[in-house]
Amino acid sequence: MKRPNKPWSLVSLLTVLALLMAACATPAATTQAPQPTKAPTAAPVATQAPAPTDVPPTESPTDAPVVEIKVAFLGPLTGGAGFLGTEQLAFARLAIEDFNKSNEGHYHATLVEEDTDITPDKAVPVAERVIADTTILGVIGPAGSGQVEATGPLFTAASLVHVSSSATRPTLSQSGFETFFRVVPNDDVQGPTDGNYIADVIGAKTVYVIDEQSSYGVALADIVQATLDGKGVTTERASVTQADSDFSALVTKIKAFNAELVFFAGQVPSQGALMAKQLKEQGVDIPVFGGDGFFSQKDYIDDAGGATEGSYASIFAPDIRTVAEAADVIAAADAAFPTWGSFGPPTYVATMAVLEAAVRASEAGHLDRETVLAEVAKTDMAATILGVPVKFDADGEVLGAQFFISQVTDGKFVQVYP
Repeated sequence: MKRPNKPWSLVSLLTVLALLMAACATPAATTQAPQPTKAPTAAPVATQAPAPTDVPPTESPTDAPVVEIKVAFLGPLTGGAGFLGTEQLAFARLAIEDFNKSNEGHYHATLVEEDTDITPDKAVPVAERVIADTTILGVIGPAGSGQVEATGPLFTAASLVHVSSSATRPTLSQSGFETFFRVVPNDDVQGPTDGNYIADVIGAKTVYVIDEQSSYGVALADIVQATLDGKGVTTERASVTQADSDFSALVTKIKAFNAELVFFAGQVPSQGALMAKQLKEQGVDIPVFGGDGFFSQKDYIDDAGGATEGSYASIFAPDIRTVAEAADVIAAADAAFPTWGSFGPPTYVATMAVLEAAVRASEAGHLDRETVLAEVAKTDMAATILGVPVKFDADGEVLGAQFFISQVTDGKFVQVYP
């Protein structure tokens, strides 16, 4: 009888199953499970960090952004002193143009132009509007002393620097206006210069002194009168207003006083021309001597019809046509503005002082009002179109400046001092 083969078949079956299980387990055995992340260990001292990945250069270098600088001009573009403001604005524009040309690709300046007439009440709302524009970093102006007095507290509270090129009342730098600077000398220089010239050079013994009740006029007349009194000159004093258009009654008083000269501290040069005309009409052949407010070829000389021939006016800046450094600006001014004198050049310098301060502030990393103010105080312009350096003292007064005196000769201003 044959032995049954069932046990053998069971062995075979078990063998086959074992082989199948081994085959199925092979992939799992070769795949490693993720290992836990280990904390990095300090690299040995001798080990160097891998070199950074090189970034391919761009096809052309990236241009640095141009820094924008916005400043404002405040001056009388209309009214009796419009001649002054329009000339100042013309030179402020020239300064902006020259600055942009020399700083192309790096800095760009823009000018906000504001008309303030010559009265304080018109200057205040303009100043408030300028202050509200926080992108404006500096102000060129205001032009008149009364305007500076009215707006000074506002600019100081806003830390907004303002550099005047024609406000000359001495007390402006002593009134707590920490943001106020000027590139021209004040009337503590003008008054004695005029008074001494009248007494020592012209030799007048009797002088009629007139002011027009403005901050500028009263202060200048006071100083001139005090200087004349100290020289033994006999003086008489009167006040008019900027709106007066007839001085015939005052001329009668001047004639009765036997004045040898009239000193008129005014800001409206057409009034100086009128005074000269009405003196001549009453047979009073004496010169009028005006402060810087009368230094106008058109309004003081041309419109007087010859009545101011032989008269005088003082001014805080020289005729820059004799200054070599001013040649390019002179050519540009002649092309841009038909008639100009000594009010425009200081405005050019004032504008440049603010713009250059803004550049220094930007390079220091803080282009804001406070930093521009601080940099204006550090101004040290070795060469200017005025032919003199410009640097400020602790009160914002320009150092070493002087006044000049001109006489009307053959229908033109001719400098007679210094």
